[in-house]
Amino acid sequence: MHLILTGATGLIGAGVLQHMLAVPEVTQISILSRRPVAMADGHDKAKVIIHKDFDTYDKAVLEALKDAQGCVWALGVSQNAVNKTEFYKVTHDYPVAAAKAFSTLHPESPFTFVLVSGEGATQSPTMFTPHYGKVKGEAEASLLELNKATPNFRPISVRPAGVDWRHHPEIHPFIPQQAMYKKTLLPLIDTVYKNMVTPTRPLSKILTELALSKGERLEGSDISGNGRIVSNVAIRRMAGL
Repeated sequence: MHLILTGATGLIGAGVLQHMLAVPEVTQISILSRRPVAMADGHDKAKVIIHKDFDTYDKAVLEALKDAQGCVWALGVSQNAVNKTEFYKVTHDYPVAAAKAFSTLHPESPFTFVLVSGEGATQSPTMFTPHYGKVKGEAEASLLELNKATPNFRPISVRPAGVDWRHHPEIHPFIPQQAMYKKTLLPLIDTVYKNMVTPTRPLSKILTELALSKGERLEGSDISGNGRIVSNVAIRRMAGL
Protein backbone atom coordinates (compact mmCIF):
# COMPACT_ATOMS: atom_id res chain seq x y z
CA MET A 1 0.00 0.00 0.00
CA HIS A 2 1.10 3.55 -0.76
CA LEU A 3 1.28 5.74 2.37
CA ILE A 4 2.07 9.41 2.97
CA LEU A 5 4.33 10.48 5.84
CA THR A 6 5.15 13.91 7.25
CA GLY A 7 7.54 14.84 10.04
CA ALA A 8 10.06 12.20 8.95
CA THR A 9 13.01 14.19 10.30
CA GLY A 10 11.42 14.45 13.74
CA LEU A 11 11.45 11.99 16.62
CA ILE A 12 8.15 10.19 16.01
CA GLY A 13 8.30 10.52 12.24
CA ALA A 14 11.76 8.93 12.12
CA GLY A 15 10.46 5.93 14.01
CA VAL A 16 7.49 5.60 11.68
CA LEU A 17 9.70 5.84 8.61
CA GLN A 18 12.06 3.16 9.93
CA HIS A 19 9.10 0.84 10.47
CA MET A 20 7.48 1.59 7.11
CA LEU A 21 10.76 0.87 5.33
CA ALA A 22 11.01 -2.48 7.12
CA VAL A 23 7.53 -3.91 6.48
CA PRO A 24 6.43 -5.36 3.12
CA GLU A 25 2.83 -4.19 3.57
CA VAL A 26 4.01 -0.66 2.80
CA THR A 27 4.99 -0.74 -0.87
CA GLN A 28 5.48 3.01 -1.42
CA ILE A 29 6.15 5.93 0.91
CA SER A 30 5.65 9.52 -0.17
CA ILE A 31 7.47 11.71 2.34
CA LEU A 32 6.43 15.36 2.37
CA SER A 33 9.31 17.35 3.81
CA ARG A 34 10.84 20.80 3.67
CA ARG A 35 14.31 19.28 3.43
CA PRO A 36 16.01 16.02 2.40
CA VAL A 37 15.41 12.97 4.61
CA ALA A 38 18.64 11.05 5.18
CA MET A 39 16.95 7.86 6.35
CA ALA A 40 15.17 7.53 3.01
CA ASP A 41 18.40 7.55 0.99
CA GLY A 42 18.93 4.35 -0.96
CA HIS A 43 15.40 3.00 -0.44
CA ASP A 44 13.51 2.51 -3.68
CA LYS A 45 10.06 2.56 -2.10
CA ALA A 46 10.62 5.91 -0.37
CA LYS A 47 10.25 9.14 -2.33
CA VAL A 48 10.91 12.49 -0.72
CA ILE A 49 8.73 15.30 -2.08
CA ILE A 50 10.20 18.65 -1.10
CA HIS A 51 7.16 20.61 0.03
CA LYS A 52 7.70 24.13 1.37
CA ASP A 53 4.11 25.22 2.07
CA PHE A 54 1.97 22.82 4.09
CA ASP A 55 -1.02 25.12 3.66
CA THR A 56 -1.40 24.29 -0.04
CA TYR A 57 -1.21 21.25 -2.36
CA ASP A 58 -0.93 21.90 -6.07
CA LYS A 59 -1.87 19.54 -8.89
CA ALA A 60 1.65 18.16 -9.21
CA VAL A 61 1.78 17.13 -5.56
CA LEU A 62 -1.70 15.61 -5.60
CA GLU A 63 -0.83 13.72 -8.78
CA ALA A 64 2.20 12.22 -7.02
CA LEU A 65 -0.03 11.18 -4.12
CA LYS A 66 -3.02 9.97 -6.13
CA ASP A 67 -2.59 6.27 -5.30
CA ALA A 68 -2.00 6.80 -1.56
CA GLN A 69 -4.59 5.26 0.73
CA GLY A 70 -3.37 6.46 4.10
CA CYS A 71 -1.20 9.01 5.90
CA VAL A 72 0.68 9.35 9.16
CA TRP A 73 0.82 13.04 10.02
CA ALA A 74 3.78 13.33 12.39
CA LEU A 75 4.72 16.92 11.55
CA GLY A 76 4.73 19.04 14.67
CA VAL A 77 6.53 21.60 16.79
CA SER A 78 6.95 22.27 20.51
CA GLN A 79 4.82 25.10 21.87
CA ASN A 80 8.01 26.34 23.53
CA ALA A 81 9.83 26.70 20.21
CA VAL A 82 7.45 29.12 18.46
CA ASN A 83 4.88 31.78 19.26
CA LYS A 84 1.19 30.92 19.69
CA THR A 85 0.26 31.98 16.15
CA GLU A 86 2.90 29.75 14.57
CA PHE A 87 2.06 26.87 16.93
CA TYR A 88 -1.60 27.05 15.88
CA LYS A 89 -0.63 27.13 12.22
CA VAL A 90 1.61 24.06 12.43
CA THR A 91 -0.55 22.09 14.87
CA HIS A 92 -4.02 22.86 13.52
CA ASP A 93 -3.94 24.53 10.13
CA TYR A 94 -1.35 22.30 8.46
CA PRO A 95 -2.97 18.92 9.19
CA VAL A 96 -6.44 20.26 8.41
CA ALA A 97 -5.29 21.68 5.06
CA ALA A 98 -3.63 18.36 4.21
CA ALA A 99 -6.67 16.39 5.28
CA LYS A 100 -8.93 18.42 3.03
CA ALA A 101 -6.54 17.92 0.09
CA PHE A 102 -6.01 14.20 0.69
CA SER A 103 -9.76 13.58 1.05
CA THR A 104 -10.09 14.45 -2.65
CA LEU A 105 -7.52 11.89 -3.87
CA HIS A 106 -10.11 9.12 -4.33
CA PRO A 107 -13.35 10.14 -2.61
CA GLU A 108 -15.14 6.89 -3.53
CA SER A 109 -12.84 4.75 -1.36
CA PRO A 110 -11.52 5.09 2.21
CA PHE A 111 -8.56 7.28 3.04
CA THR A 112 -7.15 6.91 6.56
CA PHE A 113 -5.51 9.98 8.11
CA VAL A 114 -3.58 9.23 11.31
CA LEU A 115 -2.83 12.39 13.27
CA VAL A 116 -0.08 12.31 15.87
CA SER A 117 -1.73 14.40 18.57
CA GLY A 118 -0.62 14.25 22.20
CA GLU A 119 -1.65 13.22 25.68
CA GLY A 120 -3.28 16.26 27.26
CA ALA A 121 -5.20 17.18 24.12
CA THR A 122 -8.86 17.86 24.81
CA GLN A 123 -11.91 19.03 22.91
CA SER A 124 -13.43 20.32 26.17
CA PRO A 125 -10.78 22.76 27.44
CA THR A 126 -11.03 24.58 30.75
CA MET A 127 -9.13 27.58 32.09
CA PHE A 128 -6.49 25.11 33.31
CA THR A 129 -5.93 23.43 29.93
CA PRO A 130 -2.44 24.15 28.56
CA HIS A 131 -2.26 25.87 25.19
CA TYR A 132 -0.97 22.80 23.38
CA GLY A 133 -3.84 20.68 24.73
CA LYS A 134 -6.43 23.12 23.47
CA VAL A 135 -4.91 23.47 19.99
CA LYS A 136 -4.31 19.74 19.52
CA GLY A 137 -7.87 19.07 20.66
CA GLU A 138 -9.14 21.60 18.15
CA ALA A 139 -7.19 19.88 15.37
CA GLU A 140 -8.75 16.54 16.35
CA ALA A 141 -12.22 18.12 16.30
CA SER A 142 -11.67 19.67 12.87
CA LEU A 143 -10.72 16.29 11.43
CA LEU A 144 -13.83 14.71 12.95
CA GLU A 145 -15.96 17.41 11.34
CA LEU A 146 -14.36 16.68 7.97
CA ASN A 147 -15.22 13.02 8.46
CA LYS A 148 -18.88 13.95 8.94
CA ALA A 149 -18.88 15.83 5.64
CA THR A 150 -16.76 13.24 3.81
CA PRO A 151 -17.37 9.79 5.36
CA ASN A 152 -14.67 8.07 3.29
CA PHE A 153 -12.12 10.38 4.89
CA ARG A 154 -11.36 8.53 8.13
CA PRO A 155 -9.28 10.30 10.78
CA ILE A 156 -7.71 8.63 13.79
CA SER A 157 -5.94 10.82 16.35
CA VAL A 158 -3.27 9.16 18.47
CA ARG A 159 -2.10 10.74 21.73
CA PRO A 160 1.42 9.66 22.76
CA ALA A 161 2.84 10.97 26.03
CA GLY A 162 6.53 10.84 27.00
CA VAL A 163 8.09 9.58 23.77
CA ASP A 164 10.89 7.13 24.57
CA TRP A 165 13.45 6.49 21.83
CA ARG A 166 16.06 4.79 24.03
CA HIS A 167 15.37 1.22 22.85
CA HIS A 168 15.07 2.06 19.15
CA PRO A 169 18.73 2.31 18.08
CA GLU A 170 17.96 2.27 14.34
CA ILE A 171 16.65 5.84 14.55
CA HIS A 172 19.28 7.30 16.88
CA PRO A 173 21.46 8.74 14.08
CA PHE A 174 18.44 10.49 12.56
CA ILE A 175 16.52 12.02 15.48
CA PRO A 176 16.82 15.70 16.49
CA GLN A 177 19.51 16.40 19.06
CA GLN A 178 17.04 18.30 21.23
CA ALA A 179 15.23 15.00 21.86
CA MET A 180 18.22 13.88 23.90
CA TYR A 181 17.36 16.23 26.76
CA LYS A 182 14.87 13.66 28.02
CA LYS A 183 17.59 11.04 28.45
CA THR A 184 17.77 11.57 32.22
CA LEU A 185 14.07 12.28 32.69
CA LEU A 186 12.67 9.23 30.88
CA PRO A 187 13.98 6.59 33.32
CA LEU A 188 12.31 8.48 36.17
CA ILE A 189 8.97 8.69 34.36
CA ASP A 190 9.30 5.03 33.35
CA THR A 191 9.72 4.08 37.00
CA VAL A 192 7.19 6.37 38.63
CA TYR A 193 4.46 6.68 35.97
CA LYS A 194 4.94 4.02 33.31
CA ASN A 195 1.57 4.72 31.65
CA MET A 196 2.92 8.12 30.58
CA VAL A 197 5.79 6.61 28.58
CA THR A 198 5.42 5.88 24.85
CA PRO A 199 8.23 3.78 23.33
CA THR A 200 8.87 4.73 19.71
CA ARG A 201 9.20 1.19 18.35
CA PRO A 202 5.67 -0.03 19.24
CA LEU A 203 4.24 3.43 18.60
CA SER A 204 5.66 3.38 15.06
CA LYS A 205 4.13 -0.03 14.43
CA ILE A 206 0.71 1.09 15.66
CA LEU A 207 0.72 4.31 13.64
CA THR A 208 1.69 2.42 10.48
CA GLU A 209 -0.91 -0.31 11.01
CA LEU A 210 -3.63 2.28 11.56
CA ALA A 211 -2.64 4.05 8.32
CA LEU A 212 -2.75 0.70 6.50
CA SER A 213 -6.24 0.00 7.81
CA LYS A 214 -9.52 1.22 6.34
CA GLY A 215 -9.90 3.58 9.28
CA GLU A 216 -12.66 1.68 11.02
CA ARG A 217 -13.76 2.96 14.40
CA LEU A 218 -11.77 1.46 17.26
CA GLU A 219 -13.19 -0.04 20.44
CA GLY A 220 -12.16 0.07 24.06
CA SER A 221 -12.74 2.03 27.25
CA ASP A 222 -9.48 3.86 26.56
CA ILE A 223 -10.67 4.97 23.09
CA SER A 224 -12.75 8.16 22.79
CA GLY A 225 -14.07 10.45 20.07
CA ASN A 226 -16.58 7.87 18.87
CA GLY A 227 -13.81 5.38 18.20
CA ARG A 228 -11.34 7.81 16.64
CA ILE A 229 -9.10 9.07 19.46
CA VAL A 230 -6.45 6.77 20.91
CA SER A 231 -5.13 7.64 24.38
CA ASN A 232 -1.63 6.78 25.53
CA VAL A 233 -3.07 4.05 27.76
CA ALA A 234 -4.68 2.60 24.62
CA ILE A 235 -1.36 2.82 22.76
CA ARG A 236 0.31 0.81 25.50
CA ARG A 237 -2.54 -1.71 25.57
CA MET A 238 -2.41 -2.16 21.80
CA ALA A 239 1.35 -2.64 22.05
CA GLY A 240 1.01 -5.23 24.79
CA LEU A 241 2.96 -3.11 27.30
